[in-house]
Amino acid sequence: MARISKREDVSPEAGKREYGDVEFADPTNKKYPIDSAEHVRAAWSYINHKDNAAKYTKGDAEEIRKRIKKAAPKFDVEIED
Repeated sequence: MARISKREDVSPEAGKREYGDVEFADPTNKKYPIDSAEHVRAAWSYINHKDNAAKYTKGDAEEIRKRIKKAAPKFDVEIED
């Protein structure tokens, strides 16, 4: 699994504090939790907002999308490209 680059504008502790010890599509920065159907849907929506995706390299944003897509079937969530 590819490693996501550290972002200077976020605190990984804040994500862990808000969501707990869950799986994240961006585990480096503790962004985009993918531990429930609701979180998978929200993660997909947020990473596909241009301003959110722009905070990552193209490769990192694609890796996050890939991880969200992989988590979706676990919660019977359909992801449309």
